Amino acid sequence: MKKVLVTRKKFLNKIFILLSSPFLLSSYPALISRQKSFISDSQGGQEISDRDKITEKLKNKIDPLIWLFTGDSITHGAKHTHGYRSYPEIFAERIRWELGRTRDIIINTGISGNTTRVISEDFDWRIGQFKPNIVSLMIGTNDCATGRIDIKSFEENLNMLAAKIRDIGAIPVLHTPNPIITEKAPERIRLSDYVSVIRSVSLKNKIILVDNYSYWSETLQQGKTDVYKEWLNDPLHPDGDGHSEIARLMFKELAIFDRATPTCGGPYYEGEH
Repeated sequence: MKKVLVTRKKFLNKIFILLSSPFLLSSYPALISRQKSFISDSQGGQEISDRDKITEKLKNKIDPLIWLFTGDSITHGAKHTHGYRSYPEIFAERIRWELGRTRDIIINTGISGNTTRVISEDFDWRIGQFKPNIVSLMIGTNDCATGRIDIKSFEENLNMLAAKIRDIGAIPVLHTPNPIITEKAPERIRLSDYVSVIRSVSLKNKIILVDNYSYWSETLQQGKTDVYKEWLNDPLHPDGDGHSEIARLMFKELAIFDRATPTCGGPYYEGEH
């Protein structure tokens, strides 16, 4: 039997021909998107992480960035902050004032009551039209409610949203929602299962994860802070302090946390008056 020598070059050519197939392109958009991302963002054969990409973008003081936040009522910052800043607003203060990126734009399209399905269906209006560089998504507290979005559909929706965000050239950042008082919101008793899905999607797609659920749960277990009393305004929604904690954890995940600055817990400026 005649042996056929397949060189690395021939093998790669076959792969690219296969990937160019219209059938595969229509069947595996997320796979193709990740493949394109790897090829275009590789240096010396090593993939650049999303966190490193953001760090490099922040080092560039000339080109401004568009940061987009979307999600449900927690991201919306509706009602429960008592007039204090929501976490997207705190993020804007950190970026535009403390880091001096005054031309950066921070957009919040979170809407109370939303689920992954609503955001996916409204993607072009809520996300696409703004051509963002980074998209932050916190979702799940409504999806998990009885009769809303089953867990299989939730995972499919999250994967779809991640792929759509990548396809418009943006970097996705996923959040797990904060823990809730399930005794007072029994219809959302499966939130922890949906949190596990968010972690899984983040890991599989190599997406930055801000794991609020884990951080709040650990803080509660340690007994240092009565999270439910200090960080929540009702069984579901963070108050002003809760939003500060979400923002600070995000700063840490993006490597822009500085405990000496006001948004990170340092003293606020008090001028002579």
